[in-house]
Amino acid sequence: MAQVPQTFLDALAVRTWCGLALRAVGRAREEIDAINVYPVADGDTGTNLYLTLESAATAVEAVFAGYETGSEEPSPADAVRAMAHGALIGARGNSGTILAQLLRGMAQVLADGGDAPHIDGSVLRLALRRAADSARQAVARPVEGTVLTVASAAADAAARAEGDCGTVARAAYAGARTALAATPGQLPVLGRAGVVDAGGRGLVAVLGALVEAFTGEAVRESGMYEGTASGAASGSVSVAASSVAVAPASVSASDAHACVAVDAGSCADGAGAAGPAFEVIYLLEADDAAVARLRERLDDLGDSLVVVGGDGLWNVHVHVDDAGAAVEAGVEAGRPYRIRITHFGLGDVHTGGARPPRERAQRAVVAVVPGEGLAGLYTEAGATTVLARPGEPPASGELVQALRRAHAREVVLLPNDAELRLTAAAAAEQARGEGIRVALIPTRSAVQGIAALAVHEPERRFDEDVVQMTSAAGATRYAEVVVAERQSWTTAGICQAGDVLGLIDGDVAVIGGDVTATAETVLDRMLQAGGELVTLVVGEEAPQSVADRLEARVRESYLAVDTVVYRGGRQGALLLIGVE
Repeated sequence: MAQVPQTFLDALAVRTWCGLALRAVGRAREEIDAINVYPVADGDTGTNLYLTLESAATAVEAVFAGYETGSEEPSPADAVRAMAHGALIGARGNSGTILAQLLRGMAQVLADGGDAPHIDGSVLRLALRRAADSARQAVARPVEGTVLTVASAAADAAARAEGDCGTVARAAYAGARTALAATPGQLPVLGRAGVVDAGGRGLVAVLGALVEAFTGEAVRESGMYEGTASGAASGSVSVAASSVAVAPASVSASDAHACVAVDAGSCADGAGAAGPAFEVIYLLEADDAAVARLRERLDDLGDSLVVVGGDGLWNVHVHVDDAGAAVEAGVEAGRPYRIRITHFGLGDVHTGGARPPRERAQRAVVAVVPGEGLAGLYTEAGATTVLARPGEPPASGELVQALRRAHAREVVLLPNDAELRLTAAAAAEQARGEGIRVALIPTRSAVQGIAALAVHEPERRFDEDVVQMTSAAGATRYAEVVVAERQSWTTAGICQAGDVLGLIDGDVAVIGGDVTATAETVLDRMLQAGGELVTLVVGEEAPQSVADRLEARVRESYLAVDTVVYRGGRQGALLLIGVE
């Protein structure tokens, strides 16, 4: 935690702010979900903001982890850039996408200061201004009375403040609160529902966390917006954590608070009821010129268009009737991935018509997997998978969604990563609160998950099945072969960037220069304690011959030991090894 009260912004203050913002939005999540009525009454704005901030917090922690072996600390620019990048790749819904752009705008200003260890109030004012302006520019058709309005008001108030960072943050927070209370008078649908804008409410929580990061004092949330919003059709607007006016959430989709092509009046009788059928979101690798053309193409296809990012990586969000055309436009512009298509009427990723309600299964398995190849293997075995791409661990919200998607009364959860255990535990606890019986097996590698899934028997009693799966996972030693990204102290000595590392049960055991030779050494050490089955999961960047060489090694040196090989695709590690 940063020392408080604090008059300047440094990397520790950014880290503190990110953690406080995540907690603040987490506390307000249900309230924000409930007041989401514009332009789609989808009831997930708070959840989307939380997931976006969770990704941002993970990225900030990764930056600090990278400095643990040295005497230096990250600069505030490093920390805010990480926060913005994490938000960008993890952005959910329109509110999360806009929040990512707000953070990116701040990072652009702070980066101008280079590696300066401290940022003063004057620079923070400029950062808040750039944040508001860049977010507005990212929205194809800005609408007042939304999070954009709240962001602009915060920047205006900050510009009038003279003093240190704490003073500027307080002014921005006060300006945002005032603007938020006025949103029902700017958007008739909000006035009729008697609520403030949900995305704006989330931004106020984030700015409140910024105040707390500097002052050490939590802002008052209860009764924050009591009063009359100017021009609101409903007169008095009261929104507090304990008392929320809830509009009917008849439509399920990801939120879009500030970017509709229709006018506000068209949403009077049910937000988004007459709008496009699909929400399409994807990350896109493309250059600026291609993205400019993409904006024009998508603006013609639909509405609620927001494109944020830069430096070759973008997050694209749009509402359309032709989801395929929106994805094709992305393919023409560059390389789209992490594509999510949501039908507003059904709330599930698909491209077809309505599905009849289906019966809950008795039991299912949900597993986190590191690559597309293993995702296919797990899916064939009947598991619901969550793909963890390199550097992008899933958030607890993603795991909760997977537990729901499994559509079963009983679910076995396999995190397949030691660092995901707490995240998985939080997701399991939330799912239990929704009536799902969840058993968390603390698998630390995908090869342990394979072993557990191999003995899974849905017809057994739940407790017996969990015991057998846990036993199989525990009896499987695991290893991975990776390439070191930087110089570091390890349990096997000092490694240099580019060295090949062999990790056994999570600890570095071998440092080498050749992938195949290092893998052979790791395998020999694992088989010294015995084994019956070797599982090899080969990543796409591993040498083509490594699996053949290891299979031959087992045949030549270890009698009665079988070997099975899977192709893991882009999975981060060059090779995963399991020995049962």
